[in-house]
Amino acid sequence: MIVFILKASVFQFSLLVFLLALLGLDEFYRMALPQRRGEGRAATVAGACAVFAVFSANPVLPLFALTGLVLAFTLVALFRLQDIKQAAPDVALVLMGFLYVPLLMAHLVLVRSLPHGVSWLFLIMVIVMAGDSAAYYVGSTLGKHRLYPAVSPKKSVEGALGGLSGSVIGAVIAQFTFFPELSIGDCFAAALLLGVLGQLGDLFESLIKRSCGVKDSGSIIPGHGGILDRLDSILFAAPAAYYYALFLFQGRA
Repeated sequence: MIVFILKASVFQFSLLVFLLALLGLDEFYRMALPQRRGEGRAATVAGACAVFAVFSANPVLPLFALTGLVLAFTLVALFRLQDIKQAAPDVALVLMGFLYVPLLMAHLVLVRSLPHGVSWLFLIMVIVMAGDSAAYYVGSTLGKHRLYPAVSPKKSVEGALGGLSGSVIGAVIAQFTFFPELSIGDCFAAALLLGVLGQLGDLFESLIKRSCGVKDSGSIIPGHGGILDRLDSILFAAPAAYYYALFLFQGRA
């Protein structure tokens, strides 16, 4: 993955994001709409293809793509009516899939397209992974106060705070190794912003799984579950990284 991110062009990287969005959306619809596999497959392909709309020089095209998806799949629900009581929940879940997976994941392509885009991608990974590791070890040794037991019984307040500390340490290490353009203020601000959102992304995916009655989003990664189980934190962190880089970092870099 490191070599691919370093060597791949923006378009090649977008193909990877397309594949991840395809797998992630398929997992989401398998969990959320197991009884509507036909619409789920169609929505998976259409939603993943919408990732490529971010390449357009016209800023209206991504909005056009999202609008087209909304109109198309609301009309599918209208003309393929089965159980009328399930129509609204099913349509809501289809549209939620578009917002949750390709919309958020497309920000990885936008990040790659920025100046220092490769460094920003690695920074996201370092902040999220350092935070995950620190949260696990601090939580397993010092955790006493449950963070959100209804959603994730094993997570603790101590683990969450340890995770944020790990994210900050990871960002500072990044500044001294591969991303010298960051200031110390950037390290703390980006680490706390992405670290908090990464943990919330993890909790949100746990909420989705519990609501759907499944343990893992999939089984594509042995011992880890599915694509969404691996990318849940990054889905929330990537948009924050992009807008931080665009509005707070890029103008003075």
